[in-house]
Amino acid sequence: MKAVGVIVEYNPFHNGHAYHIDVSKQAAQADVVIAVMSGNFLQRGEPALVSKWYRTKMALLNGVDIVFELPYGFAVQKAETFAKGAVSILDAACCESLCFGSESGDISTFIRTIQFLEEQKVPFQENIYHFMKTGVSYPKAQSLAFQQLGNAENYLDLAKPNNILGLEYIKAILQKKSALRPLTVSRRNADYHDECFTSETIASATSIRKAIFAPRKATITIEPFVPPPTSQLLSEYLLRYQTFHSWENYWSYLQFRLLQSSPDELKEIYEVEEGLENRLLAAAIGSSSFQEFMQKIKTKRYTWTRLQRVCVHILTNTKKSDMALLSAKGATYLRLLGMSTKGKEYLNKRKKEFHLPVVSKLSSFKEKEIQLDLKAARIYSLGVPNSAKNDLISQEFKQPPIFVE
Repeated sequence: MKAVGVIVEYNPFHNGHAYHIDVSKQAAQADVVIAVMSGNFLQRGEPALVSKWYRTKMALLNGVDIVFELPYGFAVQKAETFAKGAVSILDAACCESLCFGSESGDISTFIRTIQFLEEQKVPFQENIYHFMKTGVSYPKAQSLAFQQLGNAENYLDLAKPNNILGLEYIKAILQKKSALRPLTVSRRNADYHDECFTSETIASATSIRKAIFAPRKATITIEPFVPPPTSQLLSEYLLRYQTFHSWENYWSYLQFRLLQSSPDELKEIYEVEEGLENRLLAAAIGSSSFQEFMQKIKTKRYTWTRLQRVCVHILTNTKKSDMALLSAKGATYLRLLGMSTKGKEYLNKRKKEFHLPVVSKLSSFKEKEIQLDLKAARIYSLGVPNSAKNDLISQEFKQPPIFVE
C-alpha cells in the first residue's frame, strides 16, 4: 500500500483541506493519506479551537486514513523545526511522498530556490544579518535578504507563509536523506491570513475562526466553507465543553505565571531572549486581556506569531533545556490519534517497517520526550469551565485511537 503524507493543523478542517486531501491522493497515486497533525497548541502559538481528538475525527470523516500527533516540541516552533519534526514522522511511517499546499504550486520552483540559496549561502546570511540590525523581524529580514540577491522573480516568494513552510519541508527531506518525494498543490481562492470570506465555498481557517468568535447577533455562518462533519463536531464540542479555545481563555493563567516569575526565571524559558523578559513583565502588570498584553509587547523585531509562541512556552513552563534535548534527537515516537479502515490495514501491513515505535496507549510508553505533550494537554484543559476540565484531561490518558469505518 502506498501512502502520501500531509502536514496539518485542521483548526478547523474546512473545504480547502478536503480539496488538498483529494488532489494529494491523486498526485501521489496513493492508497492512504497519513496526516501529521499538531496537538493542542499550534505553530502560530495559539491554542487549537477544539481538542486534537475532535480535529482527528474531523480528519478521518473527511478522507484522512491515519493521524499521528506532531509533538509539542516540534508543533510550537519556527518553520524549520516544525518541518523537521513533521518530515521525520512521515519518513518513519514509510510514506512515499509528502504533498503540501503552497502559494507557488510548482515544485520545480522550490527545488530551483533551494539550489540558488545553497549557491548564495554566504551573501544570503550576510543580508539577513544586515536587515536584522535595522530592527525588522527574522521572516521579514529573510524575505528582504532574498530580494537583494536579484532575479527574485525566477524563484519563490519568501514573503508567503506556505511557500516558506514548503521550502523547509523539502530542506528537511534533503537533510534527512529521506526517500519522501515532495509534491505541492496551489492554495485555492483564500490566502492563509485572510480574515474575510472571499469565495463561496473556500475560506481560510483564520476567517472561519473569526466568524466563529463573532458576536452571537452577527449573521455570519461558516456552513458553506466546512464539510458537514466539521460543523456537526464543532456544535458537539461547544455543547460538551461550553466553549471554543482562544488565548483569552488562558490569559489569567499566563498573567499569573508572569507575575510570579522573576526576570532570571523567565530568561530560562524557550525563545525568551534579548531582554524580552523585562518587556513581558512590564506589560503583564497593567493588561486586562491577552489582546491588550500582545499590543503592548509587539515590536517590529518580534512577529505576533513569535510572541505568541513565547507565551505558550511561558504558560507550559517549557525551558530552553527541554527543547534543546528534543531538537537534538528529533521525533522519537509516533503518537497514533486515529485511523480509518484503510489506515488500520496499512498499519497492520507496514507497521513492522516503521523506524519509530507507534504509541497508542500512554501507559505503555514511558519515554521522557512525551512528557511535554502530556503537560501541554493538562494546560489546554484549563481553557474550559471547571465542570468540563476533568472530562477533557481524562481523554489524554483514556482515549484510545479513534477508529472511523
